[in-house]
Amino acid sequence: MKHILVVDDEESIRQSLEGILKDEGFKTTFAGNGEECLQMITTEDPDLVLLDIWMPGIDGLETLKRVKQTRPQQLVIMMSGHGTIETAIKATRLGAFDFIEKPLSLEKVLLTIENALKVGQLVAENNALKEKLARDYQMIGESPAIKKLKQQIKVAAPSSGWVLITGENGTGKELVARAIHQQSVRSAKPFVEVNCAAIPEELIESELFGHEKGAFTGATAARRGKFDQANGGTLFLDEIGDMSLKTQAKILRILQEHTFERVGGNRTIEVDVRVIAATNKNLMHEIKTGNFREDLYFRLNVLPFMVPTLRSRKEDIPLLCHHFLNFFCSKESRERKTISEDAQLCMMAYDWPGNVRELKNLIERLVIMSPGAVIKRSDLPQDISNVPTDDKKAMAIAEDLPDSYKEAKEIFEAQFLIEKLKKNNWNISRTAEEIGLERSNLHRKIKYYQINPE
Repeated sequence: MKHILVVDDEESIRQSLEGILKDEGFKTTFAGNGEECLQMITTEDPDLVLLDIWMPGIDGLETLKRVKQTRPQQLVIMMSGHGTIETAIKATRLGAFDFIEKPLSLEKVLLTIENALKVGQLVAENNALKEKLARDYQMIGESPAIKKLKQQIKVAAPSSGWVLITGENGTGKELVARAIHQQSVRSAKPFVEVNCAAIPEELIESELFGHEKGAFTGATAARRGKFDQANGGTLFLDEIGDMSLKTQAKILRILQEHTFERVGGNRTIEVDVRVIAATNKNLMHEIKTGNFREDLYFRLNVLPFMVPTLRSRKEDIPLLCHHFLNFFCSKESRERKTISEDAQLCMMAYDWPGNVRELKNLIERLVIMSPGAVIKRSDLPQDISNVPTDDKKAMAIAEDLPDSYKEAKEIFEAQFLIEKLKKNNWNISRTAEEIGLERSNLHRKIKYYQINPE
């Protein structure tokens, strides 16, 4: 039963509305002035307020202003027997849903209430979806790498700078893009995603810029493109390294001029879009091979983000497992499951080439397929369950020690350099800085150990 608070100093109006609203199945409460309304609004929690404008004490417009200050989402319909267009406009600007003139029409009152409650329901559903989306796309982890990334997002998000996110497949580049959007001034505007690798070359321009009717075979109607849809918000160009040079040139023009033309059209459309791009490729290498425009790279790379691999933040694996277990147990309506300590040790010893996405897919499979409430080591795939944990690694090393200290040192040094180079996507300058080694010295060691990028 929806609850309506009626605020009017005329008892006859209150009695009339009480009978009408009760007959329609509404719960009703009443206030005779603005002060009573403000007191009741916090205790009664009404779904809708019918508020008269002309009342003793504080008038309806001032009451409306104060209501909106404390409850911004509160639905309010204004009523007045002395209404003017100016008053109606002012009420609307203060946040009123609608304005009804007295003497009240039964049909008008009920129709306006019905429309207002429908809008309120849509707003509530939209807020619930936003909260769910925020939970589904939250960044899980307390490792130094993730804490650093979250801090970078917090600093960069409120700005208007363009962003370039790099990292391996499955690391969570989209999560970073969504976090930047949610913490920006554009958060109330659209977040539009485009997977550049999934759209055929002949359709990418139409997808990004839209097309006019008759622009090509099958274009039976005009269509807005992604840039148009994202106007005022954020456009996420995922896997931008797979975009053709021709399309890159058009993207560059939009970034420079904030205008574009639809395919088959000659009308210039102006947009205000923040572009966030992401790729798993080494764009500097792509530039050298002629597959990516250098000017576009420097235009996008205003705020660079590197998303860490899962193998570089293995201390986050228990938290991620717990999060995904809760998510999939709820989604699949399964009983709550846990992971044994032995199984967790195996998962932390594994290198996760598919990163967080691989872990997420595994947890979903285990929730569905594992028979018991506790996921054991025997439930894990063999490539994970057979990975030696710390104790077993120590035993394996002891059984296969090199003959000399020099040989052992070189084996360790080579493996250490390979792991650090992998972590930094084979960027020699970044690796040298991280491990405290001169760049030229690192080059010599790479050559000595014959280390080649995978």
